[in-house]
Amino acid sequence: MDLRVFTEPQQGATYETLLRVAKAAEELDYGAFFRSDHYLHMGAVDGLPGPTDAWITLAGLARETTRIRLGTLMTAGTFRLPGVLAIQVAQVDQMSGGRVELGLGSGWYAEEHAAYGIPFPKEKFGRLEEQLAVVTGLWNTPVGERFDFDGTYYQLSDSPALPKPAQARVPVLIGGHGARRTPALAAQYADEFNIPFASLADTEQQFKRVRAAAESCGRRADDLVYSNALVACVGKTDAEVKRRAEAIGRDVDELKANGLAGSPAEVVERISAFRAVGSQRMYLQMLDLDDLDHLELIASDVMPQLS
Repeated sequence: MDLRVFTEPQQGATYETLLRVAKAAEELDYGAFFRSDHYLHMGAVDGLPGPTDAWITLAGLARETTRIRLGTLMTAGTFRLPGVLAIQVAQVDQMSGGRVELGLGSGWYAEEHAAYGIPFPKEKFGRLEEQLAVVTGLWNTPVGERFDFDGTYYQLSDSPALPKPAQARVPVLIGGHGARRTPALAAQYADEFNIPFASLADTEQQFKRVRAAAESCGRRADDLVYSNALVACVGKTDAEVKRRAEAIGRDVDELKANGLAGSPAEVVERISAFRAVGSQRMYLQMLDLDDLDHLELIASDVMPQLS
């Protein structure tokens, strides 16, 4: 089981804070550092000092880390034109020496679009389909050849399809709970399917849908990596678990029911249950980014039991 760190900087974090977390995650041998792509906080927080841009953040981390993989859960398709996004991700991949992964979603948070003057189109899923076709099409076009695309939402003409990423194939992540269109899109474009904040039963059902969709379009179901994202709240004692839950404004019992909470042994058991229904990778949503001891505890007391 690959454990990865997943952060939500829109809730309140500077680049320096994210850098400390990313470097700690690298030193502790987590599989990757991922971040959300949002411009507005959620819930009862002030979000100070304000949002940071996902791909600007990852560009900085690409130069200030050396081994850890870097990515987004999920880049909002409404924020960037697909041709520009392909250039941005390829450049950051070059800057990192080939350590980038692209999670791409349709975008959903209407309030952040209104707050920063970003168009929020009604038909987002169709745009996402075309964005995936454009981004992967640009990367897959051989050097010296041209790329054209004539879609409903995007048109590209005579593109040199440059630059290329450092990796021969940048892993693409698609995720969500949709029962039909999401599995089909993952089967066509994804290297990894992620289901966020889901129960064991919902995880198992959605993985089955994606596996069936992959096989129906001629792929082996095992060609994809299957992953979860869940909030983490781990402590050596009940008091430590409670303290960490209170720090993020959550209830311990609720976290145990819906996330990864409790003692290291309890969390190992919980993650193992997800592994039993097909999960191969777990994104640990870390909401208190100043608590680096939390990362160290998971690395020392949880990670070795899942190897």
